[in-house]
Amino acid sequence: MKKLNANTGNLFLITALVLFMASVVFGFLGSLIYRYPEFLRDSIGLSGLRPMHVTAAIFWILLAATGAVYRSLEEIAKQQNYKLLQFIHWALWIVAIIGIYYAYFTGNFGGREYWEYPPEFAIIIGLAWMLFLIVFILRVRAIKKWPVYIWMWLTGIVYFLFIFIENYLWVIPYFRESFIKDMVIQWKATGSIVGAFNMLVYGTAFYVMERISKQANTGFNNWVFALFFLSFFNMLFNWGHHLYLVPTNPTIHYVGYIVSMTEWVFFIKILYNWKSQVTEAEAYYHYFPYRFLLAANFWLFFNLTIALFMSVPVINLYMHGTHFITAHAMGTTIGINSMILLAAVFYFLLPERKSHQSRWLKIGFWGAQVSLFVFLMALMAMGVVKSLWFFEAPQAPFAEMMERSRGWIVLFIISGLSLMGSFLLLGLYLIITSFRQKAVSLKKKLEP
Repeated sequence: MKKLNANTGNLFLITALVLFMASVVFGFLGSLIYRYPEFLRDSIGLSGLRPMHVTAAIFWILLAATGAVYRSLEEIAKQQNYKLLQFIHWALWIVAIIGIYYAYFTGNFGGREYWEYPPEFAIIIGLAWMLFLIVFILRVRAIKKWPVYIWMWLTGIVYFLFIFIENYLWVIPYFRESFIKDMVIQWKATGSIVGAFNMLVYGTAFYVMERISKQANTGFNNWVFALFFLSFFNMLFNWGHHLYLVPTNPTIHYVGYIVSMTEWVFFIKILYNWKSQVTEAEAYYHYFPYRFLLAANFWLFFNLTIALFMSVPVINLYMHGTHFITAHAMGTTIGINSMILLAAVFYFLLPERKSHQSRWLKIGFWGAQVSLFVFLMALMAMGVVKSLWFFEAPQAPFAEMMERSRGWIVLFIISGLSLMGSFLLLGLYLIITSFRQKAVSLKKKLEP
């Protein structure tokens, strides 16, 4: 068993990459249906492709962050590995993923938004996450002074488990039978889960930043701890801006508006300060981890601008339920979380640091950045068209509104195809190179 689970962190990272590539493929197939409604109608259809895409995207973030945490702990907490527990943790995820996608392909749904698989699989994921928490505590308990990323990881793990349980309160009749109560809890859980993601992803970013710059104080910097406490506050309260349309206490709306995006300002500041500390040699040695972190900085600023507009209640009223919200969500998921996690995956899976010599990786990187920008702009334009249609009187037929968006939909599909190709290029390169390095390493061990 020791050989089997020697690199559990890598197992999580490679599994995450497979899910990442699956998410962009499912997403692209779903985008075709906007222009060609008959596409896959008699088989999977948009109702099936959407949860497949969303589930793969969420699991990509969770498993990539988990793999990054395990690989990081191999470097900073070497005395106890608990590899068997980590392997069981990974195996539980594999069982859940296979079961969930089997359910999707056979048309067996039954969950809620973002978690549309049958709720029975949530038990397996919950057990896997509890095991993650146990292993994490066992691994870090001997560390006397915790840098900020350990605090962030612990907080994110604990809070995700809490929100994941809260997300399934709807299975209890007491909550499900009250429409307002059910909706508030569901939207609150959906908004809060982003806070748990952010803790895991930001903690990973700070760890990789510290390793690239070789600045040992990065994890103890006052700014990063300020961001940790601000993120913690946002994690508890920023869900309020998801409830503007629900008749709840107005104070919840105001608090959500005030704190919703302030943590991004801190993160941009930290990344800017860190960039000035990295030498040219360090940036070249860690070519793609460095550039993916800079890309995340750009998309932070881009999404902050969008989010500030969306946080204004009257604008939120117009944009809610349109592709403008989708652009914000995908800009956050792809532009921020995925860029940071790709930086971590490159850092951990390509230790030889020769990736800067690959022309294909450079094409994949820049193709992803340009394609994502066009992709998000097309989505926002589609959102504006739909919001104007919502409030026009008399309202034109839905088909006419879709025809108005025809040009933007075509641009959306073309940019989506380019984005899919770029990410597939990056993902396949990482997986193939990782297996090739493993094979070379194994061959050296077997040589007499």
